Amino acid sequence: MRGGWRALSRHVSHPADEAADDRTFPALSVLDLVPVRGDQTSGDAIAATLALARTADRLGYRRYWLAEHHNMPAVAATNPPVLVALVAGATERIRVGSGGVMLPNHAPLVVAEQFALLEAAHPGRIDLGLGRAPGTDPVTRYALRHGAGGVDDDAVNRFPEYVDNIVAMMDTAGVGLDVGGRVHELRATPRATSRPPVWLLGSSDYSARLAAAKGLPYVFAHHFSGQGTAEALALYRDQFRPSPELAEPRTFLTVNAAVAETAGEAERLALPQLHAMVALRTGGPLRPQLLVEEAEAVSLPPEHQGLLDAMRRRWVIGDPETAAAEVARLAATYRVDEVMVHPVAGAYDEEPVRRSRSRENSLSLLAGAVHAGARARA
Repeated sequence: MRGGWRALSRHVSHPADEAADDRTFPALSVLDLVPVRGDQTSGDAIAATLALARTADRLGYRRYWLAEHHNMPAVAATNPPVLVALVAGATERIRVGSGGVMLPNHAPLVVAEQFALLEAAHPGRIDLGLGRAPGTDPVTRYALRHGAGGVDDDAVNRFPEYVDNIVAMMDTAGVGLDVGGRVHELRATPRATSRPPVWLLGSSDYSARLAAAKGLPYVFAHHFSGQGTAEALALYRDQFRPSPELAEPRTFLTVNAAVAETAGEAERLALPQLHAMVALRTGGPLRPQLLVEEAEAVSLPPEHQGLLDAMRRRWVIGDPETAAAEVARLAATYRVDEVMVHPVAGAYDEEPVRRSRSRENSLSLLAGAVHAGARARA
């Protein structure tokens, strides 16, 4: 049903996201895909994510975002709202959000209801990141969107409209839906007192232009693409129009990271994720994430080794001081006050299946080195 939305209030009531501060080092955040190793069940992987989130919370990371991917043997992040609820309930301070909900897969009202309820349960701690990519293969995409998102192309083409609808429906005053000349009141949750900020996510200039036009915060998927980041951020900043949501452009950087006590150890820990990305980019078989020993035993053809090396150069891999310096360099290069790290460190054989020790250690070592560097510069 297509109708006209009418705002029932011009007041925008949601907790303002953290403004950029005057620190000389970036704030740190986490992106989690809930990786599943070959020795783990889905339940094990979720338990490891909750332990990782508690680590990030304790260390002072700013936010913790969960991705949306479907029908992948190495990724358990299939349902961001469910994971956001689990992580928010297991932590105390950190902001928790979606990185992101792939909107064409879902009915906008359902997304609005989910995140309005999460915000009601955890006021001031919820982010709603929205993307328009499928997050899966064509067959699974069909299964996801059949009866939920309309015709496939229509759901993608209506992405800007769906974004507007979600923003309107989560308003604390509700929204009016004009159907047949009558305005019907609609609320995502009965008595909201705040709503989560909406971020647009993307790996091309499409979302950069849309976020700028709508005056919304924006994140480019640097951790996935690694190319076009500067151009997308410049486009967003240059074309940004202030809105009731946001007075100035707001963005941060995402990056894959593996940090260990030594550079050599960090290189070993990054290898399972590098092999997984090579398989994804070359059409190879997708499987649960390899253990470090398994990844070291893989022999890649020369052309694939070149791809692995090229990806590795865009990642933050090293000892704490080197990794912290690289994070600071990236923040300065792209003019951001926040860097969201996707911790990609793998696991060794016989490690506890309900923990990701190397991922937790990456967060701890990086945060320690960044804070030590800040104190040294103070």
